[in-house]
Order: sequence, then structure tokens, then C-alpha cells
Amino acid sequence: MGSTIFLIGQYVFEAYHWLILISIFGSWFPAFHSSKIGMWIHKLVEPYLSFFRRFIPPLGPIDFSPIIALFAFRYLSGFALEGLRHSLNFMGV
Repeated sequence: MGSTIFLIGQYVFEAYHWLILISIFGSWFPAFHSSKIGMWIHKLVEPYLSFFRRFIPPLGPIDFSPIIALFAFRYLSGFALEGLRHSLNFMGV
């Protein structure tokens, strides 16, 4: 049971990581954000990315905030999954 919960957590974080990447690469194509899939991904990812855009302004035409957000997400997801693993072990699940 505990390993299943942990595996689901890994899949959720991995899926969101890919959505961030797709959003980053999709920003290179203006028609992407006007498509249904692009709008859906934008709605899911933009609240997270907008947090970083408040603190890291674009340098001319280049916006580094999504790259920083991606690295932060990888770090935070690893931290959260490790906490989940320890919690599940503590509960004996």
C-alpha cells in the first residue's frame, strides 16, 4: 500500500515536470498557447511559473524564470517525495 502511494506521488510530480517542460518549449511557438492543449497546460502550469516571474524579471527577450522554476520544482519534488517516504515508513504502511 505504501509503495503504491509513493509511486503515485512520483508519477504526479513527474507528470507536472513534463507539463512545465512542454509549457517552456511551447512558448517558442505562438500558436501553441491558443490551442486547446496549450491553454489547458497553461492553466495548470502558469500559477507555479508566475510565482517565479514576480522575482526574476526577463532579461530582454529571454525569460530565465521558467528554468529556475523547473530546477526548484525538481528539488522540491524530491524533498516532498522523501518526506512522503519517511511518513509512510513511520506509519508502517
